[in-house]
Amino acid sequence: MAKYKPKDLKTKTTDELKDQLKLLRKEQFNLRFQISNGQNENPARFKFIRKEIACIKTILNNFVWKKLEEFRYYAKKNLNG
Repeated sequence: MAKYKPKDLKTKTTDELKDQLKLLRKEQFNLRFQISNGQNENPARFKFIRKEIACIKTILNNFVWKKLEEFRYYAKKNLNG
């Protein structure tokens, strides 16, 4: 799996990001077993996956905050107007 830039990830929908997050979590789980058995061929892959997961979670969290800010804006506007 190639590294995605945050700019590319921001254009994806939340469902696509959640699916990608599930795939990365599964791969991370499998790598943990490989590391414990000493079969891991690419030890840097685990670090890479961890960073990808963090990036996706950050973008998903930003989506939530944007929706919350929109809600607060319109709620405040409706109370005053």
